[in-house]
Amino acid sequence: MANSVIKIEVKDDLRAAIAQAVDALGGIRRFLAPGDKVLVKPNFNTADPFPGSSDREFVGAFVDLCHEAGAGEVIVGDSCTYFLKTKRVMEKWGCHELQAGRPWLRLANFDDGQWVSQLLPQGKFLKSVSTPELLGQVDKVFILPCLKTHKLAQYTGALKLAVGLMRPAERLAMHFRHLQEKIAELNLAYKPDLIVMDARKCFITGGPMNGELRQPGLVLAGTDRVAMDIEGVRIIQSYEGNDLEGMAPEGLPQIKRAVEIGIDRS
Repeated sequence: MANSVIKIEVKDDLRAAIAQAVDALGGIRRFLAPGDKVLVKPNFNTADPFPGSSDREFVGAFVDLCHEAGAGEVIVGDSCTYFLKTKRVMEKWGCHELQAGRPWLRLANFDDGQWVSQLLPQGKFLKSVSTPELLGQVDKVFILPCLKTHKLAQYTGALKLAVGLMRPAERLAMHFRHLQEKIAELNLAYKPDLIVMDARKCFITGGPMNGELRQPGLVLAGTDRVAMDIEGVRIIQSYEGNDLEGMAPEGLPQIKRAVEIGIDRS
């Protein structure tokens, strides 16, 4: 079960599809104990329309699932791309609308908090990283990646989502050389307890903010970032004219490096 990825077709009821995907892994209570403090990390890299960023309805449905399962506190947090301001991105995206009617939901702009530096002993291309102090103050971490190609990293999904957990000042240097390998090594800094990917729409070219759009109509759930991204690449490759055509998913540098250092391979 550890490396399996559940795929559910979304029909009329998005919330039901998310619940069905998580139920196939054992249910939300497999991942969440009553009273747990939960951090939910979506994609607020920018405020571009889904899948350029996370869909508000999707995030709302998932946080409701956590709350109804008895989470003591649910926090939605992220840090946007280094050339924008996270506060403005979150406002434009609609975080206040997300919070409306959910008094139990807390929003966290990582840029306003403290950052904690940690060494990455297995890192070859990335030796250390600063991550939000909040990451070490919660009981569970759930991530909600989108599915798309990326003009610099080729692909962005579960592994790439970790860049939002990196101090913005450190991200520019990350992009100079070996970007994909650094993405993989960044994932040594944390381990999400659950991954739920919104694959109802995806970009098959361009990205991450815009690109050629397709609609797989799927929700994916799992606990393995590598398995999730292999499946994500395959979905993109199922469409003619995609930017990943002819490439073995396991050969994508970020996935290959993640396998080498044992990310979620249990």
